[in-house]
Amino acid sequence: MTRTAFQDFYPEDFSHCYGCGRLNNAGLQIKSFWDNGESVCRFTPDKHHIALPGFVYGGLIASLVDCHCVGTAAAAMYRKENREMGSEPAIRCVTASLKVDYLAPTPMGVELELRGKVIEVTQKKAIIDAKVFAGKQLCATGHVVAVKMPGTMARK
Repeated sequence: MTRTAFQDFYPEDFSHCYGCGRLNNAGLQIKSFWDNGESVCRFTPDKHHIALPGFVYGGLIASLVDCHCVGTAAAAMYRKENREMGSEPAIRCVTASLKVDYLAPTPMGVELELRGKVIEVTQKKAIIDAKVFAGKQLCATGHVVAVKMPGTMARK
């Protein structure tokens, strides 16, 4: 596994996201890494991430899938271009499509592990599939289409 998270390579202008922005102190600040050809993210929900007693809020699961897969998409695009993450021009992706299937209730008090698999990478988009585990229990799957961030979203 690499030592620096994908999200830690994002330029400051692109590091404010609620899910993955290292500069958002109120956010989740998830970290994703390569691990044997897949991407991995570990996150332990806090008590305020509750749906009902004992279970994680489904919206949190969707946010984790979204940000983990978008980070994986950017990392995969750097790889496709044979570039080091963080090299200029920066590659940032945004979500074009997010689908989450909830397979089992996700228990509170357990570290979650997200595993991302790159399905397709082109110059402009990446498709990533994800699995969300609580221990050995597969709780959710996700499918994300991420596109290279349009110039209209960049700060001027």
